[in-house]
Amino acid sequence: MITALGYIGIRASQPAEWDGYATRLLGMQRVDAGGGTRLFRMDDRAQRLIVTPEAEDGLAFLGWQVADAAALDALAARLEAAGTAVQRGSAALAAERHVRDLIVFRDPGGNRLEAFHGQELADTPFAPGRPITGFRTGALGMGHAVLNVVDAQALLPFYRDVLGFGLTDYGRTPYDLFFFHVNGRHHSFAMVGSGRAGMHHFMVELGSLDDVGQGYDLAQLEAGRVAYTLGRHSNDHMTSFYTTTPSGFFVEYGWGGRVIDPATWQPHETFDGPSYWGHERIHLPEDGPRARLRQMRLDAAARGLRAPDPAPSTGCAWADAVVRAE
Repeated sequence: MITALGYIGIRASQPAEWDGYATRLLGMQRVDAGGGTRLFRMDDRAQRLIVTPEAEDGLAFLGWQVADAAALDALAARLEAAGTAVQRGSAALAAERHVRDLIVFRDPGGNRLEAFHGQELADTPFAPGRPITGFRTGALGMGHAVLNVVDAQALLPFYRDVLGFGLTDYGRTPYDLFFFHVNGRHHSFAMVGSGRAGMHHFMVELGSLDDVGQGYDLAQLEAGRVAYTLGRHSNDHMTSFYTTTPSGFFVEYGWGGRVIDPATWQPHETFDGPSYWGHERIHLPEDGPRARLRQMRLDAAARGLRAPDPAPSTGCAWADAVVRAE
């Protein structure tokens, strides 16, 4: 079925503002596009982030990768059997997305989703917009996407049972949170039952903690850019900070995310709050949710909760797997 988050499309009322944000802060590479659309690379793929000029800001689409044409046809049949309308993407749309073939459909909340196979590789090496070691992508995909939804429980059967996403973990406090995996990345998709609809954030993972720290320095130079301070999440163990994008939602910029084994993973409820430390929501007023989330972090600290430090890489994938297993 679905194997990775391949690309994200964003609607932007100020698309030009994404140029400096995506390159000089995030370290992506802008590539040429026509009609005011901005395209950005993160790795060897022709594009990962697509920003189109629109009157209203927000999520345009999420692009989900499958293995091949047979897998795409099987997914289309599964969606139609579940009562979801599916359209085959035109040749023009496939060329625009730089994929071999794709289908288009919507989740029960109305969010546009695309599934594709055969993502095009770029013919030149990735050239980051600022000096970084690179993004952690490959088989793990572009990163993860998190949506605000009116009712997370109502969308759960679609993502878990129809699309076949694996439930990683979930929380009930201070609101419903469901995290899903489609590969070894702890989560490639999540839903926040906030009572609102729209993009909450997407995450990109860097190859070095110093990449994140240097990005944090740059973000702090811009008034109002940092939304969450540097911190560490309790479920995926990501060390990250969040910035407000030119389109009003957030991007999480992180390092050290947890890799799971989907074959043996057991979903479970979490009770420790979103973060072990940090991630102060400085975009929020002092009282209300900001204060409650801060208290959850303090409670976790008082109980001595810690994330395991990631084992250093040996440079050999087989050896790294053995170290993790031990």
